[in-house]
Amino acid sequence: MTTTIATTFKDFGLAPALVQAVTDLKFETPTPVQTKVIPALLKGTRDLVALAQTGTGKTAAFGLPLLHLTDPAANVPQALVLCPTRELCLQITRDLTSFAKHLRGIRILAIYGGSPIDPQLRALHRGVHIIVATPGRLNDVLRRKRADLSGVQRVVLDEADEMMSMGFEEDLAAILTETPETSRTLLFSATMPRAVATIANKYMDDPEEILVGHRNSGSDTVRHECYVVHAPDRYAALRRILDCLPSIYGIVFCRTRIETQEVAAHLEADGYSAEALHGDLNQQQRDRVMHAFRVRQRQLLVATDVASRGLDVTDLTHVINYNLPDDPDLYTHRSGRTGRAGKEGVSIVLANSREAYRLRSLEAVVRKPFVHKKVPTGREVCEAQLQVLLDRVKGLGADEKRLAPYWPTIEASLSSLTREELMRCLVARDFDRFLSDYDKAPDLNAGAPERSSRREGREGRDGRGESNRRERFERGAPRAPSSQGAVTRLQVNLGRRNGMTPPVLMSILNRATPGPMLRMGRIEIMEHASVIEVFAGDTSDLAQRLNQQSYDGRQIEAKPVGRPGRGGQPRPSRRERES
Repeated sequence: MTTTIATTFKDFGLAPALVQAVTDLKFETPTPVQTKVIPALLKGTRDLVALAQTGTGKTAAFGLPLLHLTDPAANVPQALVLCPTRELCLQITRDLTSFAKHLRGIRILAIYGGSPIDPQLRALHRGVHIIVATPGRLNDVLRRKRADLSGVQRVVLDEADEMMSMGFEEDLAAILTETPETSRTLLFSATMPRAVATIANKYMDDPEEILVGHRNSGSDTVRHECYVVHAPDRYAALRRILDCLPSIYGIVFCRTRIETQEVAAHLEADGYSAEALHGDLNQQQRDRVMHAFRVRQRQLLVATDVASRGLDVTDLTHVINYNLPDDPDLYTHRSGRTGRAGKEGVSIVLANSREAYRLRSLEAVVRKPFVHKKVPTGREVCEAQLQVLLDRVKGLGADEKRLAPYWPTIEASLSSLTREELMRCLVARDFDRFLSDYDKAPDLNAGAPERSSRREGREGRDGRGESNRRERFERGAPRAPSSQGAVTRLQVNLGRRNGMTPPVLMSILNRATPGPMLRMGRIEIMEHASVIEVFAGDTSDLAQRLNQQSYDGRQIEAKPVGRPGRGGQPRPSRRERES
């Protein structure tokens, strides 16, 4: 018996309204996972395990059949989709709604935590056909006896491996016991760790397995690159890579929340468009960060693995592994954030010389070799940035009509310059900064001769002419010589208890003072407050500017303070001690 391979969505036998919606969305040729899964869901009856990477079109693979098989006349939940995070829950709901826009009477509801539960309960009471939910919130709804899953015919577990790694096993078990034994379970996962296999064995009956690519492997559209550096040069290497990728739109993965905050603060202080995403953010803060990233107000998201679970952001060009994950499966998830929907992507690893054996194990997991690359030299960074500048200049358009009244003044002022002098002036305006940053920059590659880690550490962390200032910030070193002028001490109402660190405080200062660089002295982080030393000539309105800033939802209050208390630290006020 031969099987006909569908070359268009119409070939699957889907309802015309669904085919029209897919056409409206500019979907032309089904992806491999859609070609295999859609017929199995439409015509088969067995449970199903589908192993495929994120970004391969899984939502359409299960969503189109779910909608095709749903009866609008039956006002009960007929399909349930479970996924690990609020972001993925909302994304799947949006996709299903787009697919169903020409269908009449289909109601789809997202049930997720981090938002009021009452509107979701009222929508359930009115009646829905398809529920898309996170396990924790749905389990809460079931405990309240506000949802009836007895009519569910199909259950989809999307990104099941991530649900397991996030600790949802008990919630999943409780939910699946509420669905009929006759319901069909459809499990989608990028990898098949033991916990997922346990769920499959316990709650699925003789499932059919569909494998797209290789089991637990990475996406075929992702290129894997590696830079081997010494640990102290990791941030400096990151900066050079970013400077050679001016159009990057990607995620930088860090291992811990603290590291995520510090790397993001360093990047922002050094002029990069970056923001942190970690588990300590509340839902409102997380939504703000993700919105800014999705609409490309930020080029870089610096995230932990836990915070990034279930993110569905399209068109990422790069994923950068600032540190290697402890679990090889996590690397598969990280790299799978790019190279989605058939587009090419790059996964970059910053590794130290002692991690060679881990790289070999990752190559076995993704079934691809790493391309070992050299950290760009200072000259290579400058050449890359120069080309960006020249392309931007060539792309500038001049409105001759609006310039006409001013042309005599322009001509009189610039006529004395030769063509070469004019080009040099034009380039030097924006390019001198990179020349200063990377002049005589050392080789950062592990094993490079005559490497100067100390000097490059300063250049790499700070750049933009801020190296001495940041060194004093981070080490708490004595302030600069008194010949530079008197020092003013400003106390800020944020300390360690508020998550304040020197890089975070520097980021706040840079936002408050967009003009010339401040000359800084010591910075001291205490439990409830922080103190900054600023040379008096630079502080005319610094306190006022800081008082217009906020951090983590708290208004900043800055005020001058006098001499240090015992131990070199100012005594916080009673209100600050009690806050």
